[in-house]
Amino acid sequence: MIKIGIIGGSGLNNADVIEDAYESLRVEPGTDLEVDTRYGRPSSALRTIKLNGRQVFLLARHGREHTIPPSQVNFRANIQALKDRGCDFVLATTACGSLRREIGRGDLVILDQFIDFTKQRTMTFFERFEPHEPMHTPMADPFSEYLRQRLIESCRKLGLAHHERGTVATIEGPRFSTRAESIMFRSLGADVINMSVATEAALAAEAGLPYAAVAMSTDYDCWKTDEPPVTWEEVLRIFSDNAQKVTALLINTVIGLDRQA
Repeated sequence: MIKIGIIGGSGLNNADVIEDAYESLRVEPGTDLEVDTRYGRPSSALRTIKLNGRQVFLLARHGREHTIPPSQVNFRANIQALKDRGCDFVLATTACGSLRREIGRGDLVILDQFIDFTKQRTMTFFERFEPHEPMHTPMADPFSEYLRQRLIESCRKLGLAHHERGTVATIEGPRFSTRAESIMFRSLGADVINMSVATEAALAAEAGLPYAAVAMSTDYDCWKTDEPPVTWEEVLRIFSDNAQKVTALLINTVIGLDRQA
């Protein structure tokens, strides 16, 4: 049985969303699995469900009630928990700020690159090397191209407004950017901005887990001067209003995955 981990970000913390989405799918009732890892406990219990013959593990990145700030997320434990369950793939969702006028509110971005601006996180599993065996993980293309293409195909099938590529700048948080920072990120080539994906992608690569992330644009950060800067209330409102799109995308992607790919 194919096993898929899904990491739900801001606005998608409720583990019931997949189970309640479509009555037409063969969804067996889920159970919560409390797990521990060598790096401590993950952000939430893993909601385990079976979806059309696939085993799915749902994990809330910031906790079920969104109590964990971005830089306090135990990213290593989250990735390790999914690896320990034998996941073949990991899909992640994230709210993001748009740094491009053409990426509108509610648009989905299938990320293909990141720029890491975090400062204080542990974002490697390697605390030491074995003698003469340094481990330097290639990161030229940090997201699984197979998973990216499955997400793109699902977006097309569902008629969702989406962008097939995008570079995300990941910042420390929990504060938002200054206007000068937002303009700088644009000048460096970033298309969207968030507080989580670079860390997850790097750890997933080290763990040997194919990983891809879909970002939903909820705001324009603060580089645009013709509208108010981003607020948390606005982020949550836009994501909540469009959460069904992300849920449908995840479900359609999951049921089309093939371990042999």
